[in-house]
Amino acid sequence: MIQDLPLPRHHIPASIEVAPKQALESRELPDLFPAGTKVYLTDVGVDSVKDFIRAVKRISDLGYAPVPHIPARRIRSRDELETRIRAYAEEAGVDDMLVIGGGLDRPAGPFTSTMEILESGLFDRYGIRDVGVAGHPEGSPDFSAATAEEALRLKRDFGERTGAHMRIVTQFGFDADEFISWSLAIREAGIGLPIHLGVAGPAKITTLIKYAAMCGVGNSVAFLKKRALALTALATTHSPEAVVGPIERHWQATLDSPVRQIHVFPFGGLVKSAEWLTERGSWPNQASSFSRDLKLQHG
Repeated sequence: MIQDLPLPRHHIPASIEVAPKQALESRELPDLFPAGTKVYLTDVGVDSVKDFIRAVKRISDLGYAPVPHIPARRIRSRDELETRIRAYAEEAGVDDMLVIGGGLDRPAGPFTSTMEILESGLFDRYGIRDVGVAGHPEGSPDFSAATAEEALRLKRDFGERTGAHMRIVTQFGFDADEFISWSLAIREAGIGLPIHLGVAGPAKITTLIKYAAMCGVGNSVAFLKKRALALTALATTHSPEAVVGPIERHWQATLDSPVRQIHVFPFGGLVKSAEWLTERGSWPNQASSFSRDLKLQHG
């Protein structure tokens, strides 16, 4: 009996991150991304709950799939957590969220960790079946690698226990080999969750240094500063292909890899990242898709 061969893989798919203010105010957002694109809404504590809910709803209304952040240590009460989750689910049709620690030394409310958010029971109550959790290929100053691995194991167990579809979404970085090795080590540790690797979209080197320092990505700061030692490099635009190319080749060649896609941080602007993802083939060309749809409609 001849078995079906796996379809060839071409270009690794991608999601993208958007700030709530961009979601509310950007005139470029309509039709900028392919319909159904996962659009993560970042929460760094500067937007009101009301504005964040409005931003999630606009992303949904534009035809994208919003993935709001839930920052555990920034949530001020269980009531606030339920208000957010209920509004995202009922007003914007959200069924996918990213739960992160939240980064504060002192929690703003009763939640100190991602697991406490997951164990609240609210995701199940409001039909949230897809859940992303954070991964740190470069490590974190807040916890050891062993602690991070055990935390991921607990989150995997939560998914198996509840039927939630768990995945790991990582911080951005610039060492593709390190990211791939980390992903394979996570698999070898028996964690078994799909991994979406974070990458920076096209941006100036100086912009990336600023964001890497803000996000505490130490190895990336050192890498970028070495690049910037040449004065001409300070004004140049970083090409993400140096990172994404090796990741994509690994994804194409390794069918059992935990790496499933990339997650883009558009530090150089939404339009630049969208153009790059379309040009490289990770996103379909909107004009081509429109023409194909017309042909299908008219035979």
